Amino acid sequence: MRGAWSGDRPFIAVVTGAASGIGRALAEQLHGRGAELVLADLDPAVEGVAARLGGTAVSADVSDPEAMEQLAERSPRARFVCLNAGIVGPSVGAPWEVPAAEWDRVFAVNVAGVANGLRAFVPRLLAAGEPAHVLVTASLAGMAVFPGGGAYGPSKHAVTALVTHAAMALEGTPARIGMICPALVATGMSPLGADPADVAREALRAVDDGVFAVVPPEWRAAVVDQVAGVARGAPPAPPAPAG
Repeated sequence: MRGAWSGDRPFIAVVTGAASGIGRALAEQLHGRGAELVLADLDPAVEGVAARLGGTAVSADVSDPEAMEQLAERSPRARFVCLNAGIVGPSVGAPWEVPAAEWDRVFAVNVAGVANGLRAFVPRLLAAGEPAHVLVTASLAGMAVFPGGGAYGPSKHAVTALVTHAAMALEGTPARIGMICPALVATGMSPLGADPADVAREALRAVDDGVFAVVPPEWRAAVVDQVAGVARGAPPAPPAPAG
């Protein structure tokens, strides 16, 4: 990857949530770029993905700090880490309609999963002193607020803040971090949306180009307008894509 990897030198890539959806697509794209893969997921299907791509499968719960530490220990030479695992809770209504246990689980996977990944991998990446990259799967729901969605949207807002904070902390080091903020993607979370392969391809192209955050072009103005309205004190309105 331009700016991070030199020549034809092979690199090790770790992908969480790699059994399906964007995670599997990222693994496929990275395999095509010559990466040696360590693929993590609680879904046993990750075994088949790893076998097909010649990688190593690891059963790991990203919400468990020790599990992420063990994943990092098993991947000491990793230089590309995709913190992709995420879930959508069954409740999609207003915040007070979401059970407490569901808030806890969604935030444990979506937010603590990223924090656990950073805690496990970033010190190792920095100690290696080599170019490295962390790619986090956030969401358009973490850039703009939509009606409903339960705990998912708030969790992804926390993720975008976490990644932005990490980017500032990594300034001046060989390690970089970025995030993708897709709209609907045709995965286990939604039967409709973009092809995960297209999302993964665009994500890696952004890494090549040094782009920090990938937001769908048709939604960029809506993200800016919603934040600007709230900053002026206006009551929030649901965002809508351009065109």
